[in-house]
Amino acid sequence: MSEPQDAPATGPALIAERVMRSIVERKLRPGERLGEKELAEVFGVSRTMVREALMQLQARGFVEVRSRQGWYVVEPSFEEAQETYAARRVLESGMLRDAGRPLQAAIRTLREHVAQERGAIAEADNAGQRSVLLADFHVCLAEQLGNRFLTAMMADLSARTTLVSALYQSQTEAQHSNADHEAIVDALAAGDMARAEQLMREHIDALAARLDQNLAHRARLQDRLLDALQPQTAQAERPGRVKPRR
Repeated sequence: MSEPQDAPATGPALIAERVMRSIVERKLRPGERLGEKELAEVFGVSRTMVREALMQLQARGFVEVRSRQGWYVVEPSFEEAQETYAARRVLESGMLRDAGRPLQAAIRTLREHVAQERGAIAEADNAGQRSVLLADFHVCLAEQLGNRFLTAMMADLSARTTLVSALYQSQTEAQHSNADHEAIVDALAAGDMARAEQLMREHIDALAARLDQNLAHRARLQDRLLDALQPQTAQAERPGRVKPRR
């Protein structure tokens, strides 16, 4: 009988999770192109494996394939952004309503998480880690409440919220989110599940209220201006001549 072979170090599931992580860290933004060839080179795998990973993410609603253009990170519409928070409001408040009082070990884990958020917020150049931690609080909460299915659902909803916030929210409210998380954990520690549910609902409502449809338009306008006005390379053109776009 032959020896069982080790699983490959990099497979479609791992590639998909790495891409998801980059989305949550805001390294990949809505509308960004995901080249199969480039990803295959980054991960040292075949384009077939990359395509399988991207198809997994497509099924989860995080990437899309555009005819004759390739794969892109999805750009949620403003209506989809609103629906994301509506779904979270129902799911997360219901999760707390039906949960029993968490064990002290769970409270300690949640307090440690909130402290890590605070530390990342204090570091001005740590925006990626801050984004990850603020999103992961909700996943951590579901995990500590002991529901594996809700934990998986929250992981996807939190990642989708990152895409939404990159388009329709400013990034100046991290301290408010951290304070909300701390208040929710305090209510859980006191065994006041009704209060925790109320605070969660208010937290999600506050995030939803910050959605601004005009932010995405302004960001796209800025990108177009930067692209149009960036300096040409020294050898590219004679003065006064505009380099054609390809």
